[in-house]
Amino acid sequence: MRIKIIAGAAIGLAAFALGACAATNAQTASPAQSAAASHRDADFEADRKAILAMAGNYHVTFDFIETVSFDEDYELKDRKLSGGDEIVRIIADEGDFISLQHILVVGGDEKFPVKHWRQDWRYEPESVLVFVGGNTWETRELSKAETKGKWSQVVYQVDDAPRYGAVGEWRHENGVSAWTPPHEWRPLPRRDATTRDDYQAVDAVNRHAITPDGWVHEQDNTKLVLTGGEPHALVREIAINTYKKFDDFEIAIGDDYWAATEEFWAEIRGEWTRIEDENQRFGLTVQGEPEAVYMPILELAAAVKDGEKSSDEAADEARAVIASFVTTRPAPLQARLAQAK
Repeated sequence: MRIKIIAGAAIGLAAFALGACAATNAQTASPAQSAAASHRDADFEADRKAILAMAGNYHVTFDFIETVSFDEDYELKDRKLSGGDEIVRIIADEGDFISLQHILVVGGDEKFPVKHWRQDWRYEPESVLVFVGGNTWETRELSKAETKGKWSQVVYQVDDAPRYGAVGEWRHENGVSAWTPPHEWRPLPRRDATTRDDYQAVDAVNRHAITPDGWVHEQDNTKLVLTGGEPHALVREIAINTYKKFDDFEIAIGDDYWAATEEFWAEIRGEWTRIEDENQRFGLTVQGEPEAVYMPILELAAAVKDGEKSSDEAADEARAVIASFVTTRPAPLQARLAQAK
């Protein structure tokens, strides 16, 4: 018994000593340090508020305008303007990590859901996944100095395959919360990948800004020719994708789809995450628009929604599809691009 009492006393003294040290350290923090920490916490919460504000129900307008040609033989293409109704849902919120899933609700009299893009936000990340051309991605390691106070955004395809990533700082100035990273490459959008082959990547600056009635995704895009040596600009494009709060559509169609398929999509996200974590660089064996990859996976999700397959059964089949198109040893860029010809 005496041993237990002595041991208990020792633990109590140790705890008291640790508490005293903590108190002493807290007391010795300078007013400037305390103010800096408070300001940092306030900025972090303001950043989170801005990211979470992008969730909701929206009418979306997609507006793309080519502005300047850098090739004497290139003529600017016509403006591309489209739109639709879309829900954006928070599917993960871990404080320093937030994931937002977009789902379109489209069609005429018979509306139906279309799983759209996903955006993942991470505070002060150790790395970021970036596009390097030819349907290939690599993990770029980051220093603490590069990411201090910043967030990465990684955008994912309709089948949860990656598209592009970047790191930037949210700024809250003049009554506007906006995130603007440096330029990074990204794959061709579907609107061009399915209709043209005269360029191979977009060098883009993507700004996200919160507005009184929703948010806006502004893009400053340079369409790059990557074939034949050093990349060179073909044409510049500006884009304004406007998300305006809107509830007058069949929102339940999107939510019901997600409720029925979210377990399946969690498995698919997990598979792509595994590939990313285990490989510093990876890519697809197909070039151009990767419809051959995402269509079978979207069809499997539809089978889950309709009760034709279980989530586990469909996920196993989807993993096999992914495995058949993923390479962990991508060829050099020019060899990859040559496959598209």
